[in-house]
Amino acid sequence: MAIPERIENPTLADYLAVLSRAIFQAGLSWKMIESRWDDYLRLFDGFDPVLVAHYGEGDVERILADGGVVRTRKKIVATIENAKTLLELERRPGGVRGYLHSFPDYEALTADMRARFKFLGALSAYYVLFRTGEPVPRFEEWEKTVPGDHPRMREMIALAREQGWPG
Repeated sequence: MAIPERIENPTLADYLAVLSRAIFQAGLSWKMIESRWDDYLRLFDGFDPVLVAHYGEGDVERILADGGVVRTRKKIVATIENAKTLLELERRPGGVRGYLHSFPDYEALTADMRARFKFLGALSAYYVLFRTGEPVPRFEEWEKTVPGDHPRMREMIALAREQGWPG
């Protein structure tokens, strides 16, 4: 199942799914995660943050025991913690979108996101913001600031531009 490259008007579940996908993809083949994404959706209750935030050790073990996902305890626990963080942000005035728009610039926002969310790096923060329709620097300029090669990100950006998205 191919995912849309950008999401207009994301829900809390969309934010958690995109954030979690970025984290699970980190250091792995994006195609492998994509091929198993339906299993991630199943095992994490569609990434409903209210449900995921209440997961305990039994849920972590259940997910680890399932053959459908990459078995990375730290990333599974990070998904649970990130669900809690999203719910905390949603309780604030303006919710998650208000949080995302409360910073003076991209650098300040991503620095806070990387500190606030578990296992979120520079590439993943860009991915999350881009996928959820938030303003990001032009990819060609931003890419110069991040070490490594990012062919899937380039591909994702190109597809989104073809669909009329800026960035």
